This record gives sequence, structure tokens and C-alpha cells, in this order.
Amino acid sequence: MALTEQDIARLARLAGLRLDSSDRQRAQHELTRILDLIEQLQAVDTTGIEPMAHPLAAHQDISLRLRADQAAPAQTLEQRAAHMANAPAQHEGLFLVPTVIE
Repeated sequence: MALTEQDIARLARLAGLRLDSSDRQRAQHELTRILDLIEQLQAVDTTGIEPMAHPLAAHQDISLRLRADQAAPAQTLEQRAAHMANAPAQHEGLFLVPTVIE
């Protein structure tokens, strides 16, 4: 898929970029190559191939080191103080954050 100069000009405008003619030509060439690579990847038949959780999973036995995502209170007041040490604002052991929705 080849991009035109108009496509590059529109992308540059949407991204808020000012490109001179050599930059536009370079961007056109590089983006066209990227889109060609994507077309090649999409043309590969992946029917029956299991997705991998890690790129090395096909060559090594990879186990992801994940822990359960569970909230747990601080065990001691010292632990709580250590957790709150970097808080820009706090009140009674709670993080104070700016109001996002008014």
C-alpha cells in the first residue's frame, strides 16, 4: 500500500508536525515500508496456531511471574507510614488526589 504526498501532508497536519519536502519524502518511504510489512504479516495463514504469552515460549518453557492482584492492608503502622512516605497529600492513611469529575 503506497501512501501519497497528500496522505503524508494530512498525517503531518493531524500530528501537528511541520515537515519540509525531504522529511515528507522520507516519511512517505518509511511509512509505506511499514504498511507493506503489515500486509505481509496479515497474509500469513495462522489458522490453528496458538497465541504465545511470551515470544520465547516457542523455544523455552517460560512461566510468567505473576502474583494475585489482591488488596491487603498494611500490617503495622510503620509499614503504613512507609507506604505513605511518597504521597504528595494524605489524610488518615488515605491518599488524597485532585478531583477529576466535578
